[in-house]
Amino acid sequence: MNAEAVLKKFETVRWSSRLLLQIKEKVIESLLLFAALSSVAITVGIVGVLVYESVGFFRQISVLDFLTDTQWTPLFSESHYGILSLVSGTLVTTTVALAVAIPMGSMIAIYLSEYASSTVREVIKPALELLSAVPTVVYGYFALLFVTPALQKLWPELPGFNMLSAGLVIGIMIVPYVSSVSEDAMRAVPVYLREGAFALGATRMQTALRVVFPSALSGITAAYVLGISRAIGETMVVAIAAGMQPTLTWNPLEPAATMTAYIVQVSLGDLPHGSVGYQTIFATGLTLLLMTLTFNIAGHVLKKRYRQVY
Repeated sequence: MNAEAVLKKFETVRWSSRLLLQIKEKVIESLLLFAALSSVAITVGIVGVLVYESVGFFRQISVLDFLTDTQWTPLFSESHYGILSLVSGTLVTTTVALAVAIPMGSMIAIYLSEYASSTVREVIKPALELLSAVPTVVYGYFALLFVTPALQKLWPELPGFNMLSAGLVIGIMIVPYVSSVSEDAMRAVPVYLREGAFALGATRMQTALRVVFPSALSGITAAYVLGISRAIGETMVVAIAAGMQPTLTWNPLEPAATMTAYIVQVSLGDLPHGSVGYQTIFATGLTLLLMTLTFNIAGHVLKKRYRQVY
């Protein structure tokens, strides 16, 4: 075989290999695009179902009554459809949860990022993240059978179902979300910022609070928004521990129902498909979606505003 034939064969093999590589790249690119479009399609499908079913509900119930009525009794003979009763329960339990999760999660993040050794961090962080692996129904019974009796020793008049115990347990449950994401954001802050603060005589705590924390604020904001969304969407804890009676109240010591708890209550199958009572779960779900979307948009705006470029 002469040199020309060898060179021609080499070129053929090289082009075949390049073609095969291009085909593989196209297949991988197509799979990745399909995965991305699938997530978008699922989201659009969920929103479409909520909107479609909610339109049928609002054809029979005034939007004004839905937003302003203070009673929520869609399953009674004298029906009322005031979503404020469910919104108040959702916001109260979420506020209690955030009052626990944000300070605790932030302090844990500061400790893991600025104080803990690598050995301690490798032990504490996985152990902390195990909290998110516990089934939420277990948290619900923990709130009902342990936290509520403990709180009743401080407030003997506290009812067995109340939003305070549910909110406290939800706060404990979402601590890993806040602490883990916040700690990752703080550890991403360049070392030279810490060294500059130390060179100016700042203590470790001053450096953490005045240099590292503000520099990582965009990531920490994302952690807080994630915690808020997780607390608003929690179902089993509030369904078990907060009670299922919709009441317009802002007192966490009283029982109330949240939007997710009501959806669970109605989804048991006691109402016929297509009835107004059945469609209330879609109107409630749409309201919950809009609330979560609002918090996520606010978090995105804050992230863009406080994003640091190093």
